Amino acid sequence: MDASSITVRSARADEVDQIGTLTLDAYTADGYLGPDSSGYAASLADAASRLRSADLLVAVDADDTLLGTVTLALPGSDYAEISREGELEFRMLAVAPTARNRGIGEALIRAVFDRARELGLPRVVLCSSQNMAPAHRLYERLGFTRLPDRDWSPGPKVHLIAFELDLPDA
Repeated sequence: MDASSITVRSARADEVDQIGTLTLDAYTADGYLGPDSSGYAASLADAASRLRSADLLVAVDADDTLLGTVTLALPGSDYAEISREGELEFRMLAVAPTARNRGIGEALIRAVFDRARELGLPRVVLCSSQNMAPAHRLYERLGFTRLPDRDWSPGPKVHLIAFELDLPDA
């Protein structure tokens, strides 16, 4: 499968359980959930809340099989953590462990760029755990730069680092 056979679309209500499982499985497979992360694990699994309070996108193949997901949050919305006016924030980017290395993460992020342009927002921001090096390489390859003044810690032993990208044609 190549990236051209992947479609990114808005999630449907009948998919929330599967999206939650996919998100939780992706973070678990990469070792990003430790013994102190039960609250965050519950949030990752709760795709129904993300569908209600944010813009939830999914990547699917030609058979409509879910391959990945990302949550988009406007400043001040329930899922926004670091975004400010004029920015679209994305969170909880996840690719199914069985669908890795197919361009799905990049396709989801490019859909974030498209949504930001549709909304007239010239900047995309995100924060990521400092130990998510593979994701950071993808962000940097797509043009994101570090935004250290918005790094933060939501809890003990959790340090999130921020990234930004100005969209030249937004």
